[in-house]
Amino acid sequence: METLLHSVSERGVATITFNRPDRANSYDSAMLDVLCDAFEGYGADPKVRVIVLRGAGKHFSAGAGIGDGGAKPRLSMGEVCALIDAAPKPTLAIVQGACIGGALALVSCCDMVIAGREASFSIPEVRLGFSPGPLLGTFVRAMGYRSVRRYLLSGERFSAEEGLRIGLIGKLCETEQLDRASDEWIDQCLLGAPGAIAQAKFMLRDSAAPPPLTAEQNQRLQEAFDLSSSSEEALEGRASFKEKRRPQWYPAT
Repeated sequence: METLLHSVSERGVATITFNRPDRANSYDSAMLDVLCDAFEGYGADPKVRVIVLRGAGKHFSAGAGIGDGGAKPRLSMGEVCALIDAAPKPTLAIVQGACIGGALALVSCCDMVIAGREASFSIPEVRLGFSPGPLLGTFVRAMGYRSVRRYLLSGERFSAEEGLRIGLIGKLCETEQLDRASDEWIDQCLLGAPGAIAQAKFMLRDSAAPPPLTAEQNQRLQEAFDLSSSSEEALEGRASFKEKRRPQWYPAT
């Protein structure tokens, strides 16, 4: 079974789907490589007008698979996010169920987000013993500095309603209505001229505050992330997650 699916409709709507529902659509390095190839290809294809990112089954994605191992992806997560953010086509994330960690970063890079009312989100890395350094700018641009400070440091889950309040989500609907709601937004995007949309996105990124991360900043944050993710805290955090127990740094009552 292919773990990441992608196809293009007759109207030029490209859909990229995480297809690992038995593992809550957690992604591995191979899936990220295919994701990057798909975004690069669709971004350059004049027949593609809109790019949709979604997950099969109950959840959008639980983020990076803990213990998946394997080769490193072609691009770092910071670079993956920059690639999605810079796509010259309108991008839409359709979210149901859990959207966690790196998956939330991918959603944060999309131009528009529609979520089911039961969806939930979190930035749980500190509970696993490390910091999501390369992704911080992505979170801040999508949710605002103050909200990121709370959810980054607490690692707690927050609801779709809260995501709407802080600006992460553009529209909420019942889960069974997600396809219809997304079709309405896609149709609105198809009314725009492709060249004008690409130019508007470029100018918006160039004038956005905070500005997009530079390659040098991404590299610096990635180096800090690599050190953090191999620390003793990170080893204990992953072990406690797998063993379904409190980490050793949690003080007993």
